[in-house]
Amino acid sequence: MDKGRIADILDEVGTLLELKGENPFKSRAFHNAARLLGGVTEDLGVLVKEGKLRSIKGIGESTAKIISDLVTTGESPDHQSLRKSFPPGIFDMLKIQGLGPKKVSFLFTKMKIASVDALEAAAKKGELASLEGFGKKTEENILLGIAQFRTHASKFHINIAEHAAHRITETLRTVPGVIRMELAGSVRRRKETIGDIDIVVSAKRSDVQRIMSAFTGHPSVERVTGEGETKSSVVLDSGINCDLRIVSDSEFPFALNYFTGSKDHNVRIRSLARERGWSLNEYGFTAAEGVKKPKPLPRTIRSEEDIYKAVGLSYVEPELREDLGEVEAAAEDRLPELVTMKDIRGTFHCHTNYSDGQNTLAEMAAAAQAMGWEYLGIADHSKVAAYANGLNEARVKKQHKEIDALNAKFKGFRLFKGTEVDILPNGDLDFNDSTLATFDYVVASVHSSFKLSEADMTKRIMKALKNKHVTMLGHLTGRLLLERDGYPLNQTEIINAAADLGKIIEINAHPMRLDLDWRMVRYAVQKGVLISVNPDAHVVTGLQDVKYGVGIARKGWCRKKDILNTRTLKGIESYLKL
Repeated sequence: MDKGRIADILDEVGTLLELKGENPFKSRAFHNAARLLGGVTEDLGVLVKEGKLRSIKGIGESTAKIISDLVTTGESPDHQSLRKSFPPGIFDMLKIQGLGPKKVSFLFTKMKIASVDALEAAAKKGELASLEGFGKKTEENILLGIAQFRTHASKFHINIAEHAAHRITETLRTVPGVIRMELAGSVRRRKETIGDIDIVVSAKRSDVQRIMSAFTGHPSVERVTGEGETKSSVVLDSGINCDLRIVSDSEFPFALNYFTGSKDHNVRIRSLARERGWSLNEYGFTAAEGVKKPKPLPRTIRSEEDIYKAVGLSYVEPELREDLGEVEAAAEDRLPELVTMKDIRGTFHCHTNYSDGQNTLAEMAAAAQAMGWEYLGIADHSKVAAYANGLNEARVKKQHKEIDALNAKFKGFRLFKGTEVDILPNGDLDFNDSTLATFDYVVASVHSSFKLSEADMTKRIMKALKNKHVTMLGHLTGRLLLERDGYPLNQTEIINAAADLGKIIEINAHPMRLDLDWRMVRYAVQKGVLISVNPDAHVVTGLQDVKYGVGIARKGWCRKKDILNTRTLKGIESYLKL
C-alpha cells in the first residue's frame, strides 16, 4: 500500500478514536503520525522489514503496528475493527463541513443520530439549536453543510480515485489471461473531480471468470453491487464505485474509447461514423441501417488511433475529449502536441519547515533531484500568515543564507529563493519592495478576506499583479475542490492583465485545488500567458502532485512551450534574469 493511503488510514484511526471518546493524546498521536508520514523520505517497506519504524520520531507502538500491517498485507485488523464499531452513516456525517468528531460523537451517543438523513431531519425540526455546544447558527451551518455534501457526495479528488484505481489494476495485471488493460472514464480524461472508476480489460472467454473473481475479491472491495459475465461493479473501501468491463481483444479499442468519454465527444465521433455509413458503439463498427456501401475502413483496427483515422480525424488525446473544439481541430490536423510529465524539469511554490512544511530545504532538494529535476523553487509563507509560521524579514535572510550554502554544494541543480507573499485586502503585498527584491521570484496569493465583492477582489489582485516584483499568481480563485467554491473574481480580466504585464499564472497542482481551472488555462494560453505547474508541496511526497497539474495543463491544450517549468535550469535563470 502506498504511503499516501497509509497516512489517510492513520488519520481515520485518529478520528475514530475521537469518536469513541478515547484519550485525546492517543487520537492525536495517530493524526500526527499521518502528518509525519508524508515527510518520511525512507522506503516504508525497508523500514518495516528492518524493524526501524519506531526510529521515526512520532511513530509509537500502536501506529507502527498499523503501518506494518498495511505495508505487509494491505489491511489493518485494528483499523477494520474500529470501522465496524460505527454505523456506515457516521462516516458521511464526518464529511460535513464544520461537523468534527466531537460533535458527531455527541450526536451519535446522545441523540442516536447516525446518518446524514437523520441529522438533516433533526436540524430542520430545530432539535439541534438547544443542544450544548450547538446553537441556532451552528444548526443553520449544518444544513448548509449537508446541502454542500449532497452536491459533492458522489465525487472524489483525482488523487484518491487514482490511488484506489491503481490498487486494483496492479493486482489485475498479474492475473493470467489479461491481454490489455486501461483505466477509462474521467480518471483517464484527468478531470479535476471523479465520480467513479472504469477499468477496461481484454481477455479470452476462458479467462474471464478468473479475472472477474480477482476483481470482486480484491482486498480493497467493500461490497459487490453487480457481477456478470462481462461487467462487474463494486464499491471500494474509499467509497468509490468501480466498474470492470471485459471484452475480446478485437473489441478493446472500441470499449476503451467509448467508456473513456466524454458523452458529448462520443456523440460527435458516432456522428462522423454515420456520415461515412457506419454505426459505431463500444463493440465496433457495423454498417449503418439502410446503407449498402459504407466508406472503406482501415483493414484492421487495433487501437484508438485506428478508430479516429477511420472517421477522418487525427488522434485525440483523452484529456481533450470534452467536445470543446477538439473534433474540429483533429479534422484539420491542428491539435497541439501536449505537454507531458517527462517535459517537467523542476517546479516552484514549495514549502519547507521554515513555514508550514514538514521537510527541510535539504530534504526537499534531495527529493527533487531524485525525480530527475534540475531545480526547485522554495516559496514559504510571508509574515502575515502566522497560522502557517510565515517568515519575517530576519528569517528570510536566514533561509537565503542556508539556500546559498546548499547551492554551493550542488552540481547541475539549484534551489531558487522564492516567497508566497500574501496579497492583503487592499492589494498591497505582505513584504515591502526592498524585501521582495531579495527573492529570485515571487508568488502572490490570496489567503484571507474571501468575502470581498467580485469588483473589489478583482481590483485587489490587479493591484498586486502590477507590482514589478511579482513573478506569478498563486491559486488564482482560492477554490478547494468539493469543499469551497472560489471567491468571486473576474478571471478574464486578471488573465488579460497578466498577458499585458508579462506575468505568469500557476496551475496549483495540489489535488484539492487544481486552480487555475482547465477551461481558463486554455483561455490564458490563447492570450499568451505563461503557465507554471506548481505542487504547493508541504512534504517531499507532495512534489509528485505536479502530475495532476500536468493533467490540467493538458486539458487546457498546453504545449511544452506554454509551461515555464519545462525550461532548463539555464533557461529559468535567464527568464528570472539571475
